[in-house]
Amino acid sequence: MENNDSDDETQKGPVENAWSMKIPKFKPEDNPHGLLEESKFATLFPKYREQYLKECWPLVQKVLNNHNIVAELDLIEGSLTVKTTRKTWDPYIIIKARDFMKLLSRSVPFEQAVRVLEDEIGCDIIKINSFVSKKETFLKRRQRLIGPNGVTLKSIELLTECYVLVQGNTVSAVGPYKGLVQVRRIVEDTMKNIHPMYNIKSLMIKRELMKDSRLKNESWDRFLPNFKSKNVPRKQPKKKINKKPYTPFPPQQPESKIDKELATGEYFLKDDQKKAKRKHEKEEKQQEAKKAKEEARKKDFIPPEEKKYENNTSTEPTVNISAFKAKLKKAAKQTKNK
Repeated sequence: MENNDSDDETQKGPVENAWSMKIPKFKPEDNPHGLLEESKFATLFPKYREQYLKECWPLVQKVLNNHNIVAELDLIEGSLTVKTTRKTWDPYIIIKARDFMKLLSRSVPFEQAVRVLEDEIGCDIIKINSFVSKKETFLKRRQRLIGPNGVTLKSIELLTECYVLVQGNTVSAVGPYKGLVQVRRIVEDTMKNIHPMYNIKSLMIKRELMKDSRLKNESWDRFLPNFKSKNVPRKQPKKKINKKPYTPFPPQQPESKIDKELATGEYFLKDDQKKAKRKHEKEEKQQEAKKAKEEARKKDFIPPEEKKYENNTSTEPTVNISAFKAKLKKAAKQTKNK
């Protein structure tokens, strides 16, 4: 009696880590009368999944029969159906069976999908197509979640202890409930243009900090990486279109051919006069074009303008003649003395 009282006291007290609590198993003795109503769920599957479901369907039926659940495979409609029986004693197993069928239809292999039937294992199917409007950015961010050769996805699986499958517009995850919460956060942040490495690093740091008893009751914000969104300047278009000022009135309609003829007075001319006028205008255009051609030809024969050089010659002699004569006489005397 004392032991039971001590167990009750420990359970009633505050729990520090709710994830560490073990879920008590639900046994047939807990519900001896079974279920009153029949529950039924149906899930559609794509055509390419038909061959695999045919092969693994005997195993699916065998696993669900252990929980007294009936499974039906309809290849004509392309649906998977699960329903309870009179022998079914677990009321929540039908929800687990429904998730099992959903995972099989989303290309999750049978070995991983069967884990959903366990009490401590759940599943989460995350829709990722609603985060991004453009298809190109959606494909880039989905590939970023997978990583080169699936390295990023493998690291997420190791840290969260969940099986993760990226298929089409959804991400399917199977594993413990704590890991499913982490997987959803990583997937949603990746589709919001936050690189998954930030979340992977924070999970790795938290795992190491949990081992240290000194940091157990302290804040871990200083150790975790901070993501700051940056407004990267985009390339502006070369040709900028200057928008006209907004006016509530519609633009004027262009003049019709008759309106133009009325304005010039051509409308009242006879056919012969109109032809003569058109001929005259045509001849004028031809003469203008002929003049332009002649001017272009004459350009090659026009001599270029010569540069004018300034004449710097002065009338005054640059050499002093008297000094030069005295220098010559002196040189002649020196030769005679020798």
